[in-house]
Amino acid sequence: MLPKQRRLQSALLAAALAIAAGPSLAEPVTAIQDLAQQEQQPLLDTLRDLVSIESGSKDLEGLAKIADLISSRLKQLGGKVELIQPADIYRMDDTPEKVGAMVKAEFQGTGKAKIMLIAHMDTVYLRGMLKEQPFRIDGDKAYGLGIADDKHGIATILHTIALLQKLGFKDYGTLTVLINGDEEISSPGGRSTITQVASDQDVVLSFEGGGTDGSVRLATSGIGAAYLTVQGKSSHAGARPEGGVNALYELSHQLLQLKDLSQNDRGLKLNWTVSQAGTNRNVIPAEATAQADARALKVSDFDQLQATLQERIKNQLLPDAKVQLKFEVRRPPLEATDASRKLSGHAKSIYEEIGVPMKVLEAPNGGGTDAAFAALKTKGAVVEGFGLSGFGSHSNDAEYVQIGSIAPRLYLTTRLIMDVSQDKVK
Repeated sequence: MLPKQRRLQSALLAAALAIAAGPSLAEPVTAIQDLAQQEQQPLLDTLRDLVSIESGSKDLEGLAKIADLISSRLKQLGGKVELIQPADIYRMDDTPEKVGAMVKAEFQGTGKAKIMLIAHMDTVYLRGMLKEQPFRIDGDKAYGLGIADDKHGIATILHTIALLQKLGFKDYGTLTVLINGDEEISSPGGRSTITQVASDQDVVLSFEGGGTDGSVRLATSGIGAAYLTVQGKSSHAGARPEGGVNALYELSHQLLQLKDLSQNDRGLKLNWTVSQAGTNRNVIPAEATAQADARALKVSDFDQLQATLQERIKNQLLPDAKVQLKFEVRRPPLEATDASRKLSGHAKSIYEEIGVPMKVLEAPNGGGTDAAFAALKTKGAVVEGFGLSGFGSHSNDAEYVQIGSIAPRLYLTTRLIMDVSQDKVK
């Protein structure tokens, strides 16, 4: 770095810290606010590059390409970067044989705080759709496949780090970035790494979108699935039905005794949604299956539900049938904590500095994210929604982010990391 650049960086940091150190958070830190505004176009350029790479959850070639781009950007920013190939894969009903790698980067600072930033690079879209829906800007919106879920999150992380570097700020202990490659298929490969890396962090900021109004979330829904299988015995339905074991009868019995397990007042829901039995009208069915969708607001509720399911299926209509039940926690719930309330309250006060309102949501909205995996073993704060404002996730012709949210979000994340690093979040 040239002496003139070094002097400018020192002046920017001194100005930023002097204002931020004041007794009131009522005034914006002008140096950071100006730099955040200057970073808007570079962030849009990064979004264009990210959106221009197709990276569906099962597109290993595309995922490798976008992982290389993200790794390169993080290395340019000075991070110690590694690609993590998932080894401990949680196999679910729809888990592919191979899943994408994760990008991890670590930035060493001079302080003590351990801060983690997470997002994901995979999308729900199939290869070939990009040519019909390329990146474009229309008025105050930037459109593109995966732009709102969650390529804007990656871009926001990259340019937050760029802002910190322009300020010469390194008062954190470690700043860890983890970009997942299989979030859209419930993170079968990424979940264990996210939980392990997050376990000793002081703060985890997750960069899914902030909705249309820039809100942050302290809780997300847990998503589970139950798979019920009944093995019976086939026989001729007309000539010798007594020689069979009717799997459909047993399945019907099981579903009737498993239908009342929802506890809506607690946010626990179990609904049987898919079933199949039999092959021919004149054959006693030898196999019958059913699937259920489960939702919960607490990790312990899934544990209780699974135990209840396993206990109830022991009561059989046909003793000779074999009944098995598999329960998947596709995504645990994220639960609000005192630590996350304190951090989000501070984030809200930072937004107030620049005259932007912020909602802090404690009730889940039905979706689940990787923030829940990050929260499983950490005592630190985990808050979701630090990405840009936008709309249309998973819609191939209406997915966008609001350009006007870029500078405010960069200001927020930069200031928040600085305040966490200097122990100003009270």
